[in-house]
Amino acid sequence: MAESRYLPVPDGLVGERVDAALARMLGLSRSRVAELAEAGNVLMNGAAIGKSVKLERDAVLEVTIPEERVFEVEPTPVEGFEIVYQDADVIVVDKPVGVAAHASPSWEGPTVLGALLAAGYPITTSGAAERQGIVQRLDVGTSGLMVVAQSEMAYSVLKQAFRDRTPKKTYHTLVQGHPDPSAGTIDAPIGRHPGADWKMAIRQDGRHSITHYETLEMMPRATLLKVGLETGRTHQIRVHMSAIKHPCVGDVMYGADPKLATRLGLTRQWLHAVELSFTHPRSREWVTFTSEYPEDLARALEELRG
Repeated sequence: MAESRYLPVPDGLVGERVDAALARMLGLSRSRVAELAEAGNVLMNGAAIGKSVKLERDAVLEVTIPEERVFEVEPTPVEGFEIVYQDADVIVVDKPVGVAAHASPSWEGPTVLGALLAAGYPITTSGAAERQGIVQRLDVGTSGLMVVAQSEMAYSVLKQAFRDRTPKKTYHTLVQGHPDPSAGTIDAPIGRHPGADWKMAIRQDGRHSITHYETLEMMPRATLLKVGLETGRTHQIRVHMSAIKHPCVGDVMYGADPKLATRLGLTRQWLHAVELSFTHPRSREWVTFTSEYPEDLARALEELRG
C-alpha cells in the first residue's frame, strides 16, 4: 500500500533542490527521491515537480511512496547468452536482445541475473535482492557487453567506477540518413517523456547527458556510427539520435521508419555494445572485451549495404 506524506517546506530548505531537500527530510537517497519525482509522486502545492525544482517558501510538499515489491531472482536459461570472461570477481556477459539486466515492476521476462544463476555462476549478495551484482545496465532491446560483480569487493569498486565514469563503453548503431557533421557531440538533458513514462525525451529539467559519435560507414539510406558515452542515461543513444533527426534503424518508438524496419526484419533498434573496458577491481589492470554483431543486426546491415 502506498504511503503519502504531507510536508511543509522548512525555512532552512527554501531554495534547495527537491532531491537534496527530501533526502534530508525523509532519510531517503537522492536517487530514490529522483525516481519518485520522475514517476510523478512528488507534488508541490498540488503540482507534480521534477527532482531539480527549487523549493518555495510556504509551500507544501506531498510525497507518495509506493510499497516496494520484493523480487526473487529465478534461475532462467537464456538462449544465446554468452559468458565472455569470468573470474572470482567479475563476469563479463554478451547479453542477447530481449533480456533485461534485472527484474523490475515493468519486466517479467528473462534477466541477466536469472541466466547467470541458471548457468551455475554465483553472484555477490551486494545490492538490492533483484539487482545483486549489477553495476551497469543495457536496455532490453540493446544487445552486447555487460559486466556483473561476482564478489562484494568487485561490486563496491565497480559501482564507484561507473559513478565516476571511468569505464569505457563503445557502441555501434545504424541510423537513418546521414548525420551532418559526420562526427560530433550531442549535449542535451534527458528526462521522462511528459506523455509516456516508458519513454525518455529531451527536457530542460532532465539529467545532463553527453553522447559522442563518429561515422564508420555510409550507405544510401543509413550510416553506421561508433558511439561513446560520457553519461549513461536510460535510452540515451536512442533519444539523442532521434533528437538530431537520425533515429536508430528499427527504433520505431523514437521515430524510425516502420516500413524500413519491417523490410529489414528488425523488431528492435539497431544498437549493440561492441566494446567494454574497465580497470579490473583486483588486479588494477585495464581490461578490454569485444563483441560481434548478433545475427539480426548483421543481416540488416548487409541488406542496407546491398
